[in-house]
Amino acid sequence: MNYLISGGGTGGHIFPAVSIANALRELQPDCKILFVGALGRMEMERVPQAGYEIVGLPVRGFNRKNLLANASVLWDLMRSMRMARKIVKRFKPDVAVGVGGYASGAAMKVAARMGVPVLLQEQNGFAGVTNKLLKDDAAKICVAYEGMERFFPKEKIILTGNPVRQNLEGGSREEAVRLFGLAPEKKTLLIIGGSLGARTINESLIASLDKLSEAGINVIWQTGKTYYDRCREALQAAGDAVVSDDSVRLGNIRCTAFLSRMDLAYAAADLVVSRAGASSISELCLLGKPCILVPSPNVAEDHQTHNAMALVRKEAAVLVKDVEAGERLIPETLTLIADDAHLTALSRNILTLAQRDSARRIAQEVIALAQR
Repeated sequence: MNYLISGGGTGGHIFPAVSIANALRELQPDCKILFVGALGRMEMERVPQAGYEIVGLPVRGFNRKNLLANASVLWDLMRSMRMARKIVKRFKPDVAVGVGGYASGAAMKVAARMGVPVLLQEQNGFAGVTNKLLKDDAAKICVAYEGMERFFPKEKIILTGNPVRQNLEGGSREEAVRLFGLAPEKKTLLIIGGSLGARTINESLIASLDKLSEAGINVIWQTGKTYYDRCREALQAAGDAVVSDDSVRLGNIRCTAFLSRMDLAYAAADLVVSRAGASSISELCLLGKPCILVPSPNVAEDHQTHNAMALVRKEAAVLVKDVEAGERLIPETLTLIADDAHLTALSRNILTLAQRDSARRIAQEVIALAQR
């Protein structure tokens, strides 16, 4: 079987795409997989790192602020459609899989016109523009949230959840205590802002370092590479911080740009503060972690707020708006982490939303389409 997979622009699109490819390769070791991405976007680097071939299209997003600037965008879209047609004609995919992003729109539209069955994977609780435009071309649409009938035809929807990073389960708290140098008798707060970081979350912590130091808890603080130097300097200015190659520690607070052992970070965490990206939420559901979500305001159609609200309505998470984080985030965090009953309820409720083996289930749907 030949499978064409397209999408990208953000890690939230790329990771599911690669996970689906891995699952397809596991189920059908002899299958051929080709990715189609957008030139200049991160998928052109990340996909080859994962071991897959990728072809780039010159497709770009529309400029909504200056409509006159879109003449060249339309030209590049037409070029991309022609290139996609040549790719489909040459590769002869049995199924085309779209995960969202600029390239996915061109590749899936062309594939559908050429008679190739299309499967879409929508990560968010509020469907992205590309997938909404492709809904009539798709044979199946795999989603991560209930209630997606408001965006897609009900008969095409399959609730599969989002693929999550492998090997997140099974980490032990004891190993985490040793790795992160935690006080084993204290609760642990994990703050994660994504690979680039979250400015509002980091600034909220910097403004409350004294409260965190006095709270009697462990803090594992992943700043993202963009904000690490700023956060490290703040910790050094606040006291006798110990700086190593990849982290800085001030008392009970350990700060790092990147966490390579997320399994152990999660294993240690009694409470997680996070953005509300689709992949992060899927991981929190799978692991049953109580969480405070601070949706990013800098994403298309405010979909992180929609993701977070899907959990809040089930009493499975606490929401703090980005604009209110400076005032509310740390006080609410310290109140919640001390409330064992509330933590237990959040953990129990979020576990009910977990979708397991998502990548494999999506891959099985792709294979079923190809065989049909």
